[in-house]
Amino acid sequence: MIQLFLNGLGASTGAGLTYLFNVVPQLSANTAARVTLAVQPQLRPQFDRFRDVSVIDANPPASTAARFWYEQRKLPELIRQSGADVLISAGNFALRNSPVPQILLSGNSLYTSSDFSRDLWSRAEIGMLLDTSIKGFFAKKSLEWADWTVAPSQAFADELARWTGQKAVGIHHGFDHELFFRDPSPLAEDVLRKLTDADDSLKLLFVSHYNYYRNFETLFRALPLIREKLGRKVRLFLTCKLQEGANPGTYKTGRASELIEQLPASDEIVQLGTIPYRSLHHLYRACDIYVTPAYTETFAHPLVEAMASGLPIVASDLVVHREVTAGSACFFPRFSSEQLAEWVLRLAPDIELRRTLSAAAKRRALDFSWRAHVSKLLELAASIQQRPDAKAATAA
Repeated sequence: MIQLFLNGLGASTGAGLTYLFNVVPQLSANTAARVTLAVQPQLRPQFDRFRDVSVIDANPPASTAARFWYEQRKLPELIRQSGADVLISAGNFALRNSPVPQILLSGNSLYTSSDFSRDLWSRAEIGMLLDTSIKGFFAKKSLEWADWTVAPSQAFADELARWTGQKAVGIHHGFDHELFFRDPSPLAEDVLRKLTDADDSLKLLFVSHYNYYRNFETLFRALPLIREKLGRKVRLFLTCKLQEGANPGTYKTGRASELIEQLPASDEIVQLGTIPYRSLHHLYRACDIYVTPAYTETFAHPLVEAMASGLPIVASDLVVHREVTAGSACFFPRFSSEQLAEWVLRLAPDIELRRTLSAAAKRRALDFSWRAHVSKLLELAASIQQRPDAKAATAA
C-alpha cells in the first residue's frame, strides 16, 4: 500500500475544491493507497469521514504568496511525520525541497497564455498582469522542482513541456455521470420562466463565471450576425451576471456590459446568475446549442457536461477543446465572431447534424471518469516511489 501526502491547502473555492471533492473519495475507496490530506481548517469536517484519509491540522495564510512560503517552510516536516512515500502537490505550485518524490498537479493556462497577457495589457490591467507574471515564475520553477507534473489534458501537458523543457503527462480529469444527473428537482422558478419565455427562440448556452479568458466579447459580437440571418429569435443564456462583485476574482465587467449596450443584442442575452451544480443538467437539456469562445483552457469541464447532456457544441479552435471533444464538436478561430455565427447558423436548421454531434458527444463523455483519473495517478505515484533514486520518506 502506498502512502500519499496530498497538499490541498490552495483549494478554497472553484476548480481546486471541486477536484478534491471528486478525488479524495476515490482515493479513500482505493485499497492500494492511504492518504494524509492537508486542507484549510474550515474544510476539515468535509473530509474527516473518509476511510484511510487522515486530515492534518494546518492554518496557512490567506494570500497566495504567504501560503506559498508557509508551505515551503512547514510542509516538509509534516510530510516526514506522516510517513508518506509520495507527495502530490495540487494547485500549480510545488515544494522546493520535498523530502519524498513529488507529483505536481498543474492546471492554470493563464501562466502560459500569450493571449491572456495581451488581453490584460489591452485592458490596462497592469496589477493583474504583474501578479500573473510573478505566479507564473514560481509555477514554472515548480515544474523543475517536481519529479513529475500532471496536467488535466495532454494538450496542456505538451504546452507545459514547451514552456519549461520539463516532462509533463496528461491525465484527464473525470466526470461523475451519476452525481451530475441525480437530482430530479427542477430549476428555480425564475430560471424556468426565462427559459419558457424563450421557447420560440434558438437557445444558446455558455456556462462560466465572467472572466477575461473565456472571451465573452467574441460571443456577444456574434449574436447580431446570428439574428440577422437566422429568421427567428435567438437567446444566449449565461450562468453569471455582468455586475461588479458578482463573479470570482477581480475581473471587471464594464467592457462587456458596454459592448452589450452598443450592440443590438441586449434583449438576447439572459444573465441567469449562478446555477447550483445539482440543477445544471436541467439547464443544458433545456437549450439547443452549447457555445464556448474561450481563448485558453486546460480541460473545460462544462464541455464534458454539455456532451453528457447531448448538446451539440460550437467551440473555439483550441487543441484542448479538440482533445476533450474528440470529433464531437464544431470549431471556429477563437476570436472570429463571424465564423462562430456561421457554425451556429449551420447547426440551427440541420437536425440530422445536431443529432449526429449529440450522439458522438454522449459517447465521448463516457470516457471521462474520476476513478480512472485516480487509478492513473496512483500508477504514476507507484512508479516514482519505486525508482532507485527516489527520496526516502525519512530523509532529513
